[in-house]
Amino acid sequence: MNQEALEVWIDQELCTGDGICAQYAPDVFELDIDGLAYVKGEDDELRQLPGQTVPVPLPLLTDVVESAKDCPGECIHIRRLSDGAEVYGPAAQA
Repeated sequence: MNQEALEVWIDQELCTGDGICAQYAPDVFELDIDGLAYVKGEDDELRQLPGQTVPVPLPLLTDVVESAKDCPGECIHIRRLSDGAEVYGPAAQA
């Protein structure tokens, strides 16, 4: 995997509330009271506005990528900060 700076966000409209992401990377994803998953920052605050992103911590990159791959709702998007290209998730270019 490349070591470029990445950010992650969740499309709550597609979220199934399965919670796989929160199991893989609880420091990055959390289920809220509405049953949907959200990303959270280093401040532990959930980012609840549509499209809000948080940086992917390098030590957790594998866990975050695996959660995107295994997400039943295909709602986790991981993109490069440098050019905004989605590198993992439903819109990633193969």
